[in-house]
Amino acid sequence: MVSDEWSVVDSESELREIVGEPIPRVAEKVRDRLHPMDVAFLAAARFWTVATSSADGRCDVSPKGDPAGSSVVVLSETSLALAERPGNRRVDGFQNLLSNPHVGLMFVVPGRGDTLRINGRARLVREAPFFDAMVVKGHRPRLALVVDVEEVFFHCSKAFLRSSLWEPDTWPADGEIPSRAEIAHALERPDEPLESLVEYYGPSYADGLYRG
Repeated sequence: MVSDEWSVVDSESELREIVGEPIPRVAEKVRDRLHPMDVAFLAAARFWTVATSSADGRCDVSPKGDPAGSSVVVLSETSLALAERPGNRRVDGFQNLLSNPHVGLMFVVPGRGDTLRINGRARLVREAPFFDAMVVKGHRPRLALVVDVEEVFFHCSKAFLRSSLWEPDTWPADGEIPSRAEIAHALERPDEPLESLVEYYGPSYADGLYRG
């Protein structure tokens, strides 16, 4: 959708005219291998996103999460592995990787405003010795994503500071937005009673996180 009232940016020169050029230390901060500080950040990360694109350009971003130290295995200074846990089985991003191996990762540590970005090429692995280091609550992953690092750098905290993401007093109050059960009832599972969905997404939902 494009409105006649919009002024659309359609060239890099116009974009640069608006935002300017990055200062040298920002333009030059991209590295091609992991530093020990990156490794320490990865060990503490509990949440990350995996961005992919199909061969025809259709994009996907998937959220991932696990206890710190249980899913991210650094294989070398130029490669890392990420465990895949049971989910909805859509595997949109993994299907993209079968035709286009380029991947973008962003790692988040609770309470920290800075994030770690890693871009590279990925492949799916169904078995390897490092799977033993990815066992959580007795469950070994069936798949892992191995990423060969091409670019790595830290983002500053501005986005987290602007959003006040880690400040609980700014979080939505109960009832301010629809609950997960209400969303599922309206958009995904309309034939099921709302009461059943409230129970399904209740405290016991966490019991099945690692069962396929």
